[in-house]
Amino acid sequence: METMRDIKRRIGSIENTQKITRAMKMVASAKLRKAQNKAERARPFFRKTRSILYNIVNNTVDIQDHPLLVKHEGAGRHLYIIISADRGLCGAYNNRIIKKFEQNYDEKEDESLLIIGKNARNYFKRRDYNIISEYVQIDDYPDFNFAHQISEEVISLFTSEIVDKVSVIYTHFSSAISQETKFIQLLPVSAPEELEEEAKNRVDYIYEPSPREIMDILLPRYVHNLMYSFLLESKASEFGARMTAMDSATENAGEIIEELTLSYNRARQAQITREITEIVGGAEALK
Repeated sequence: METMRDIKRRIGSIENTQKITRAMKMVASAKLRKAQNKAERARPFFRKTRSILYNIVNNTVDIQDHPLLVKHEGAGRHLYIIISADRGLCGAYNNRIIKKFEQNYDEKEDESLLIIGKNARNYFKRRDYNIISEYVQIDDYPDFNFAHQISEEVISLFTSEIVDKVSVIYTHFSSAISQETKFIQLLPVSAPEELEEEAKNRVDYIYEPSPREIMDILLPRYVHNLMYSFLLESKASEFGARMTAMDSATENAGEIIEELTLSYNRARQAQITREITEIVGGAEALK
């Protein structure tokens, strides 16, 4: 049975932990506001870019053999881009990303990984996956140059036919308490389900210069922009998940402190009652 000193020591320890989780919640909340604003401001631009691009791709015959549109024969070499957090303490955020990969991973394929974030890097390295590139210690607010660096590496791997297909696993931010882990095909470029109907609509474009020259500029930029969007959404999701996890941890710590305080008071009352009983018993013995 715990003594009063043990209970008091536990209360002090949990109070210190509660201060840390409360501070982490406040930091994550402050970072979330900025990351959320960046992600939400970028969404209309990226969605419109994707809509226009898919209309061009599906309605222009001369560009179907573009290196970023061609489906490779066999398509057995699959590159997965996995975006996770560098740190933990963000609930199930990292676990959902790993689970999403395991759900979509095909053992028949020759898989390779490009990992962004230390958490996923450590997980897959311990299991001897083929990691061809890794990026860790990511800035809280990734800039476009960083996204450009990653996407240029991916485009080079695809166009040189080192890989046949490129997919991205990231977390889409909906709110601080709601994030959705997504599996998206990046290369070769193809219309996602939500834009298939838009892409089917016939739209006529006048090209100057040629359609191929325009695609040589537009398609790489599209990949750069999409990668930047994935990074922004992932960072906002990470901060939202961490804020929610730390808020829950702070509340749980408060509940434990209440329970321990009640146990401490009961133990103190029992000790006082025992001391009074001993005094009364001693006084009766002296009579």
